Amino acid sequence: MFPLPARTLLRQGQWQGPAQARAVLDYDDRFLRRKRIDCQDGSSVLVDLPETVSLEAGDALRTDDGRLIEIIAAQEPVVQVTGPNLARLAWHIGNRHTPCQVMADHLVIRRDPVLETMLVQLGATLRPVLAPFRPEGGAYGHGRTLGHDHGPHGFPHAHG
Repeated sequence: MFPLPARTLLRQGQWQGPAQARAVLDYDDRFLRRKRIDCQDGSSVLVDLPETVSLEAGDALRTDDGRLIEIIAAQEPVVQVTGPNLARLAWHIGNRHTPCQVMADHLVIRRDPVLETMLVQLGATLRPVLAPFRPEGGAYGHGRTLGHDHGPHGFPHAHG
């Protein structure tokens, strides 16, 4: 049987009632436009959205027959970063264009041995955990940014 198409995205708070199925997706899998996703109940849907989006935990996809598929953020290997100067650590993470979840007392990044070594050298304390990864979205809209350019009139600049 072919998967049902899901062409409508409903953000958290835009839908109510029980979902008919749930899809557990990691950070990478929550970034999509057209893709087959499998649900916990064994069913699958073919997501076919008009543009690439970043799905968040609590969002729902509506299939053509009206079913709601709730999006759940999967547990994945991340590292909690703490240290005496969290703003400085966040700056170094951001300077490497690394997705980062910013909490009041710590940062969360995906496991990366090179970044982890750098952060320890900067005085950070690292705690590997399994948790949903929900990094900050782009400054200019909901969810992830697809790229960036810092120059005027669309002219990129060099990162030096």
